[in-house]
Amino acid sequence: MATTVTDPIDLKIGYEFDALDTDGDGIVTWEDYQDIVDRHAVVFGLSPHDRRIRAVRATYGLLWQEFLRHTAVAADQGLTKEQYIRACRATSLDTSRIKMTEAAPHAVFDALDLDGDNKVSESDFSRYLSEVRRIAMPGTMDAFAALDTDGDGFISRNEFIRSVREFLRSDDLDRPGSLYFGRLQQS
Repeated sequence: MATTVTDPIDLKIGYEFDALDTDGDGIVTWEDYQDIVDRHAVVFGLSPHDRRIRAVRATYGLLWQEFLRHTAVAADQGLTKEQYIRACRATSLDTSRIKMTEAAPHAVFDALDLDGDNKVSESDFSRYLSEVRRIAMPGTMDAFAALDTDGDGFISRNEFIRSVREFLRSDDLDRPGSLYFGRLQQS
């Protein structure tokens, strides 16, 4: 009997889908992304009208539109896990338009960097993963130590953006950007 090996990038994006699908209906919708934006504002004490929250909402909205474009799914429908994985991969590789997988992480970093010093503390990163993204996998905080490549006790903007690129593009499950959901194993 042949076994199938899950592509490492598909595996990571699949975990992302599961974290977004908080109602467990097997569909991710724009409302799921809007919930992340709302939680971000609440967790970090930012007004929904704060420029940083507006930027996260805008970039996530454009990202969502790109997902729909790459899957040809109607705006009032959601994406299944397979469609979401395909849309994430296509959007992360698409060079024909604005690189939303680059713009959205910058907006998120700005909202995490409350004092504007271009770094995020371990505490704020932990709150981002557990309370905003609702990622509760064992070992998720291993990501912080791995992302802090210069060992200064903070995640810089460059370290954060690089980690998102690794999450979306690296087949290596031991890379820092692959650790957001803990240490994953291919099946």
